[in-house]
Amino acid sequence: MLLHGSADLHVSASLRERGIWEPFETALMLAAVAAGDRVLDAGANIGYFTLLAAARVGAAGRVYAFEPEPRNYALLARNVALNGFEERATLCEAALADAAGEAQLYLSEDNLGDHQLQPDEAGRQAVTVRLEQGSAWFAGREDALDFVKVDTQGAEHSVITGLLPTLEASGPGLRILLELTPRSLRSAGTSGADLIDTLARLGLPFHIVDHLEHRLVPTSADALATWCNNVDAVPEDAGFMNILLGPAV
Repeated sequence: MLLHGSADLHVSASLRERGIWEPFETALMLAAVAAGDRVLDAGANIGYFTLLAAARVGAAGRVYAFEPEPRNYALLARNVALNGFEERATLCEAALADAAGEAQLYLSEDNLGDHQLQPDEAGRQAVTVRLEQGSAWFAGREDALDFVKVDTQGAEHSVITGLLPTLEASGPGLRILLELTPRSLRSAGTSGADLIDTLARLGLPFHIVDHLEHRLVPTSADALATWCNNVDAVPEDAGFMNILLGPAV
């Protein structure tokens, strides 16, 4: 797998030093994805989870990977080709959103997986990127998905809103692995509680991804919304967690 150089102190550094990124999330994806599945990787970065999913779904499955940042996308495409997965991975140089169009993507200098669609006080440089409305993009391609990973640095509510018709059609076996960061969601003009309320419409069970114990902890929409509101009550609180919706693995 091709990586960023020393400028990236996070994903590429972890893969270079330890050969793995987010070990428990990696294990969850490998346990959840099976041959023939249809997988969405929203915020694919350089393709770590895309490659894992493509290896699992096999020739009968399909992985859809969205990455808007040009340098990340170039590495994503090269990594897919390097592993011979072009026939099972569809790549899109765009960010998923609740409406198609264009937006500014604000770039992090040392965490090349932390680019975001909302400006911050750091005065980041920005590039113009394409936005795709999820369910409109999937119309005619897939009517349902089996596994969805969303890590979009505060744009998660927009991503889920745009995908909602496709997610609702995916049924009770759908699993969604998602980063929940109230501060980032708030800076994007929404909130963690709004995101949880939208996800609850799918009728799927909620689980907290416990990094310390490497287990899934069952929870509820109400409990997660309360946690989000508590984080929002402290403006400098950058607390986050990963959650899994759908059947436990």
